[in-house]
Amino acid sequence: MKISIITSVPSLVNNFAENTMLRKAISENIIDFHIIDVREFANNNYKQIDDIPYGGGDGMVLMAEPLMKAIDYSFELLSSGIEDTRVVYPSPQGKKWDQNEAQECVSVKNFIFICGRYKGIDQRVVDKYVTHEYSIGDYIISNGELSSMVLIDSIIRLNPGTLNNIQSAKTDSFSTELLDHPHYTRPRVVDGLSVPEVLVGGHHDNIRSWRKDKSLMITREKRPDLWKKYNKKIKELEYNHE
Repeated sequence: MKISIITSVPSLVNNFAENTMLRKAISENIIDFHIIDVREFANNNYKQIDDIPYGGGDGMVLMAEPLMKAIDYSFELLSSGIEDTRVVYPSPQGKKWDQNEAQECVSVKNFIFICGRYKGIDQRVVDKYVTHEYSIGDYIISNGELSSMVLIDSIIRLNPGTLNNIQSAKTDSFSTELLDHPHYTRPRVVDGLSVPEVLVGGHHDNIRSWRKDKSLMITREKRPDLWKKYNKKIKELEYNHE
């Protein structure tokens, strides 16, 4: 997998890459990762990449020309074109990101992520290049670096070799219809609080049953929306087997 991320704050992305599982994925050649400074493609000595919007209004907009040049440069780095590259722009207008979207992206070979700022980016960049827009939630954050890194992290961790144990990712919350069960580690007693007896009894069937029950209970209590979807799926399965 090859990833190019276009940003106006390379240090932010680099710091993320150095302090997360992305570092392992890069060092072990699981992914080919490029950080592109959009300011290097500015048309003036002041490295200006934003300007006031046509038609007036508050805020600034990232300019089209520096972004277009950075995207074209990214295509060269990735040895790819628009036809075989997913050009991603994290945006409130995008499709809601979830675990299914992350899993679907694992098979994609080439990515370009465009990190927006201010009021966003010139629409002509979206019209010409962007193939996918994703939203990480119904709220606004100050920059696209954060949302891009959320997307990248959720994809990369599903690539075999990134995590020491890929089965761990496959049992996380949202990898199934239910939230994950509680986890405990040593010591057995902390501040008078003990690990549930079933987990130290060595009976694997009982442990699996306990974990499933806890997942059901937690999902029902904390995420009634997921619980509703889970029950609907169970009823459909039961109906199809009748």
